[in-house]
Amino acid sequence: MPASRRRRWGLRAAALLAGLVLTTGGVGHAVINAAEHGVDRVDPFRGLRDRPEAGSGLNILLIGTDSREGLTAEERERYHLGNASCYCADTILLLHLSASGDRATVVSLPRDSYATLPEHTFAVSGAHHAPHADKLNAALSHGGPPLMVRTVEDMTGLHVDHYVEVSFTGFVRAVDEVGGVEVCTPRPLRDEQAGLDLPAGTSRLDGAEALAYVRARHVDGASDLGRMRRQQEFMAAFAEEAISGGLLLDPARLGTVVRSLLASVRADPGFGAEEMLRLAEALRDFRPSDARFASVPVEDTARAVPGLGSTVAWDERAAERLFTALDEDRPLPSGPGPAPAPGNEPASAEPATGVAC
Repeated sequence: MPASRRRRWGLRAAALLAGLVLTTGGVGHAVINAAEHGVDRVDPFRGLRDRPEAGSGLNILLIGTDSREGLTAEERERYHLGNASCYCADTILLLHLSASGDRATVVSLPRDSYATLPEHTFAVSGAHHAPHADKLNAALSHGGPPLMVRTVEDMTGLHVDHYVEVSFTGFVRAVDEVGGVEVCTPRPLRDEQAGLDLPAGTSRLDGAEALAYVRARHVDGASDLGRMRRQQEFMAAFAEEAISGGLLLDPARLGTVVRSLLASVRADPGFGAEEMLRLAEALRDFRPSDARFASVPVEDTARAVPGLGSTVAWDERAAERLFTALDEDRPLPSGPGPAPAPGNEPASAEPATGVAC
């Protein structure tokens, strides 16, 4: 499939999945209402003060954690996860939905972003911590969801309306339930630490392989930024698989996939079935051009900071333009700023020996 056509279909799939899963023939309503009871609740807004004012539209903070909870020792070995978990944010996404429901933007925030964690009580020891420099992903392990929300709000100036957190377990099992997901890589991808070994071209990934694909950080010089592009690409591919594979027309399979995902999900108490359904209705008439993936513009991908190691430094002026646009519910600015959409990087970024996807 040509790259341009695949990108258009990927956007269409990503846009339609949320709406169709929940609105087609009433099936989605029943699935969500039943599955909602399997979602753990957490209050990410507890104790937060002096927050940014809510802008137009809706901002949802999506966190993928490195939790191994629910995985057997055999599964941890197979997925190359080890036994240790710092309860850190492995993936950080900010989803903005326009007030009119006709536009969605998913912004990836690098997990190694240089950040100042606000004053907090350290979750592990109960000790008081004054504001200090750290990587963004550490906010979750230091102070749980409230500190993660507060740190993201401080860095972006945006008001977070909802919080959703998912662990490895639900991701792996959901991919297996849809029968795997097809991806295409222009060149071989190998990362021994993540357990990734893919040839150039098209591959169908099961849950374990998909986890390695979205977690790998040592396949090229792009490190976390390259991984974010793969994560965005995989989201669209997963949606495409769900639609083209007939998942939405099979209530039993649909229910199983949703339950697999939600079994390892935590969300704020205000994000229940009613809100999910209202959100789905708003997304129902999405067009392919209405969805966009972006990344926070960065100035330095490997800024050395004593005590922290290599960090990602944002391009503050370009980042401000991006987040101001979201706060004002406008389309993202053109020009310097967000990274290219997945699969839309300059051709020179791929080696001459690569294959076309």
